[in-house]
Amino acid sequence: MSIALSNAQKRYLRGLAHELKPVVMVGAKGVGPSLLAELDQALELHELVKVKVAAEDREQRDGWIGELVEGSDAALVARIGHVAVLYRRSKDKPLVILPKG
Repeated sequence: MSIALSNAQKRYLRGLAHELKPVVMVGAKGVGPSLLAELDQALELHELVKVKVAAEDREQRDGWIGELVEGSDAALVARIGHVAVLYRRSKDKPLVILPKG
């Protein structure tokens, strides 16, 4: 189950993500267990990550982004073109302090 974020929290996270570069890239093979493991590691380390999805078909892109969100228990903060911003609070060392609701 992914995290529910308020609009104010999403706006705050989008601002933080603006300068980030994509950390995880989804290629032609799509979303698999190794990619989800890589994303899980990136989210645990950074909490807020950009993912670039290299699918030409919009429906396929949306499907892969949905798989990433479900497979990582992350929240979809934003999606612009081929790039999605995902957030999941770190279990060990939380870095991002979200504003209240």
